[in-house]
Amino acid sequence: QVQLVESGGGLVQPGGSLRLSCAAPERIFSINDMGWYRQAPGKQRELVANTTRGGTTNYADSVNGRFTISRDNVKNTMALQMNNLKPEDTAVYYCHAACWATVARGAYRYLEVWGQGTLVTVSS
Repeated sequence: QVQLVESGGGLVQPGGSLRLSCAAPERIFSINDMGWYRQAPGKQRELVANTTRGGTTNYADSVNGRFTISRDNVKNTMALQMNNLKPEDTAVYYCHAACWATVARGAYRYLEVWGQGTLVTVSS
């Protein structure tokens, strides 16, 4: 199975902070674009932030100035620092990557892979 692993979600009060982490397994050996998506109850999944291999970043208007995305190309990890959280940020957050991965012995493919999601709840 080729899957990313998210961590760091939880319950936080409005105005608080959380840091989400995303780790890629060893079989993923080269990541191009990498980003975070979220899906709130009753809503469609939306892009929160993404980053290219070269470090260029892009943020949704709703989180710009509050969230910061970062990546480590050596360890194939990514983080999302979320500050000044609002109740509207409540959602399941998913890590996503477009990457080269080993899928079988001597075989590799360019894939889009996802994590299982981590729940962020912002409430008093």
